[in-house]
Amino acid sequence: MTKPGRSASPVNPGESARKVLVIKLSALGDFVLSLGAMKAVREAHPKARITLLTTPPYKEFAELCPYVDEVETDGRPEGMKATAALIQRIRKAKYDIIYDFQTSGRTKNYYTALNRTGRPPLWSGHHEKAAFFHDNADRKTMHSIDRLAEQLEVAGVAPGGRWLGNSSPKPDLSWVRPKLRDAPRLQPAYFSLEQPYMLLIPGASAHREAKRWPVENYAELAKRVAERGITPVIIGGKAEGQLAQEIVRKEPRAKSLTTRTDLFQIVTLAEKALFVVGNDTGPMHMAAIAGAPGIALFALNESNPDHAAPRGAKTIIINSAPTLAELSVDDVWQSVRALGVLPS
Repeated sequence: MTKPGRSASPVNPGESARKVLVIKLSALGDFVLSLGAMKAVREAHPKARITLLTTPPYKEFAELCPYVDEVETDGRPEGMKATAALIQRIRKAKYDIIYDFQTSGRTKNYYTALNRTGRPPLWSGHHEKAAFFHDNADRKTMHSIDRLAEQLEVAGVAPGGRWLGNSSPKPDLSWVRPKLRDAPRLQPAYFSLEQPYMLLIPGASAHREAKRWPVENYAELAKRVAERGITPVIIGGKAEGQLAQEIVRKEPRAKSLTTRTDLFQIVTLAEKALFVVGNDTGPMHMAAIAGAPGIALFALNESNPDHAAPRGAKTIIINSAPTLAELSVDDVWQSVRALGVLPS
């Protein structure tokens, strides 16, 4: 019984929920790492209509995701008027519960605005007044998957009430190929690729170039790979185009697919790749989740692999140094050999 002057502890609506909102705005790596948590939300609310609030770069990918029913992309409105319109729309939707997987200053402000009038929905996130407040002081040093697992625990979404270590809700991308009916554009042959091939991911955030292994090192690695009869395939966006040109100039047997792949094609190319080598960036996370073994390169002055390492079903070896300029091609090649996937 609740004592006078105290409110009852909030209870997750579970299977009785009719409408659920999940907030995940960016960035690509964080977005795909949250897919396991989204799946857990789907399983916790099997009868609910689940809406994902995100941003335009993830619209097409999210619309195909089996864990959500509807996608809204104005998660970062510009200006007070647009923000007020978003808050009003969320309020009118009358969600039973909102899962804030972004947990940023922006989404905290959304919570505050929703609570100014009326009866707000239950909220799972990092706000001290939220119904399900994830208040772990170490949350910023936790791996994204583990942090989301603990947030779900607080909200009452966990088998037996608790996620344990390796049973944290793992992201899964196995739905991509069947959802697209294994379309021709998902096949290596669509890009005139023959197996064996491997993926090189030389890019990183445009504003964090220190997270990029030197392009000349990628070129030397591509040469060693090609000498083993494996095609080095470079993937990335427009920002990686010049890097790819430099690699291909120094190793003509490499093939650049920069700007030519969408997110679905990154997944399916990774599924059939012999291995992948890449920086701490979103496509590297996608490749690992898709099932490719690989080498992830970390500049310790920029990011901590304990908090941000790719996780996948197959072996992911972390190569790190204070700066990536200190990480030699020999170091990375030794790790490639340790994967045990090179042709004899």
